[in-house]
Amino acid sequence: MLNDLPSPSLSTTDLPGKRAFAVIKRSIIIRGRKTSISLENAFWTGLKDIALRRGATLSSLVESIDLHRETDNLSSAVRLFVLDYFRTRATSPVMIGERQAAHTPRI
Repeated sequence: MLNDLPSPSLSTTDLPGKRAFAVIKRSIIIRGRKTSISLENAFWTGLKDIALRRGATLSSLVESIDLHRETDNLSSAVRLFVLDYFRTRATSPVMIGERQAAHTPRI
């Protein structure tokens, strides 16, 4: 049913949930230099969440990603970082409660 899929020519205003898929370009300062990064809103949200959990600024987190990236494209590196972060959390026993349950005293 390929005909049921949205056409690539449709704008994001024609699609449900358009905000999550909208690409947003933001300027950020890395090592004293201003650069622009284009990410889908869902990735910006994830990146902000990671920075908050780590007690870091968005700029310092992106700077760390920039220093350790293995791709030439910073936006791609950020997407991969966010994906890896949440994938790791999803499979971590601490995140799904296994270790927490082991330390909970039983009555």
